[in-house]
Amino acid sequence: MANRKLGCLSIFLFVVLCVSVLINMVLAATALSRFSGTKQIQERQPLFREVVVERGKGSDKVAVIPLRGLISSTLPGAVGDSMVDDLRAALEQAREDDDVRAVVLEIDSPGGEVTASDVIYNAVVKTRAKKPVVVHMGSVAASGGYYIACGGKYLMANDTTITGSIGVIIQTLNYEQLFNKVGLASVVFKSGKFKDMLSGARPITPEEREYVQGFVMGTYEKFLGIVAKERNLSADSLRDTIADGRILSGRDARDNKLIDALGQLEDAFGKAKELGNAPDATIVKYGPPVTLGRFLRALTQPTDTKIELTLPKQLVPQLESGRAYFLPSYYAP
Repeated sequence: MANRKLGCLSIFLFVVLCVSVLINMVLAATALSRFSGTKQIQERQPLFREVVVERGKGSDKVAVIPLRGLISSTLPGAVGDSMVDDLRAALEQAREDDDVRAVVLEIDSPGGEVTASDVIYNAVVKTRAKKPVVVHMGSVAASGGYYIACGGKYLMANDTTITGSIGVIIQTLNYEQLFNKVGLASVVFKSGKFKDMLSGARPITPEEREYVQGFVMGTYEKFLGIVAKERNLSADSLRDTIADGRILSGRDARDNKLIDALGQLEDAFGKAKELGNAPDATIVKYGPPVTLGRFLRALTQPTDTKIELTLPKQLVPQLESGRAYFLPSYYAP
């Protein structure tokens, strides 16, 4: 009898425990949902954390914003939907922070998408209108990287920096001969004669070639106009000389007035302090914020100790068919 009572009590306590766990899970899910909603509102205007690079005196700061790698709206950002959103948000934070007296934009990029480069360039110009922007070019700041750099007030590079490459490229892949070998054929229904003009299943027509070339040259003229305006140079002179897609060293870029001076990153810090009238400013570099979401993602990463090595098929990014790029010619496979 005693065992039966003990068994009933155990079952009752187990049921109570299960109900308690279920209620706590519901409450936790509700709280997490509310917290996530709050976080989404806050993340619309993300704040980058500041990492001190060089300690100064007082409250004045020089904000260092890095731009590295391919410029693309398809690459995810650390705080925004894309790396373009991250750059815009970082520039906005520096622009609206009254303690930030100047900005150093640290570029190490071969370029990338036309529109993405133009969006970031305009964000740099908007920031320059409020406080000095010093651009420092690292190993490479070519094509789209240089396009963005033109938005700065003062441009610096190392003498071995690869820059220039003023030009536009669109590429597609023709696989018609391969289709013929394996007995495949592409069947297309289109609303207009240009709708499939970059199709790789057939040769491009002379009319299509002329149309695409016209689009490329129109975009090139915009690039050329920005360089001419920002660097106070003749567009015609640029077109006939260095604005033919060639890359330049930092030294050659200085000699051709594409940049203002040669120097290391520390020299860019000094120039930013000078232009911002803040000789004792603290140098801070913007980094992604430490958020609960990022912390949880780090905790939930698999702990499998297996090491995988994936070798890239190419050492250069694969250009997507139909997209316009500001990239050096050696980046076009």
